[in-house]
Amino acid sequence: MESLSEGDKAVLNTIFDPFQPLGPSDFSDVSVFQEIETDVFEEDHLEPDVRDIIKKAIVCAETKNFDECFQLFDQALKKAPKSPSILNDRAQALRLANRHKEALKDLHLAVELSEGKGKAGIQALCQRGVLYRWMEQDDMAREDFISAAKAGSSFAKSQLVALNPYAAMCNAMLQKMTFQTNQL
Repeated sequence: MESLSEGDKAVLNTIFDPFQPLGPSDFSDVSVFQEIETDVFEEDHLEPDVRDIIKKAIVCAETKNFDECFQLFDQALKKAPKSPSILNDRAQALRLANRHKEALKDLHLAVELSEGKGKAGIQALCQRGVLYRWMEQDDMAREDFISAAKAGSSFAKSQLVALNPYAAMCNAMLQKMTFQTNQL
């Protein structure tokens, strides 16, 4: 395999790992797929009563009882106003309620408070990236997914591959070839 060209190696890597991009990517100057050590960020240490409020708010969101849901999230935020995890959870509920601009505002604040670090920060980056993709702002989504991937998010890495047109094209061709081969 040492005598193979870089292009041949890339094709073989794509065959064995279809989620790996073929050839240079949009962000080849950034080492996205390497785990980068980040500063330790202490996660939210929420009091049990605040956790209970959040759990109730989530149940309300799942049953589409948004009025009570947002009252509960407001209550939780009064007790822990700088909690990126509460903001992240409320953003998810706002998205379920089709209040995307408000969700984006909460996600901006969650990323700012967490500095994009820790579980809550990575989740906020990923959720904001997904929201940007939904809003067809792929460049903004890519930035968030790159930050989350650097922090170790495998979901963000998969989203970066999905945003890479070369990887998507090669993956589609590979799936078509595999399907046709199975039909024989």
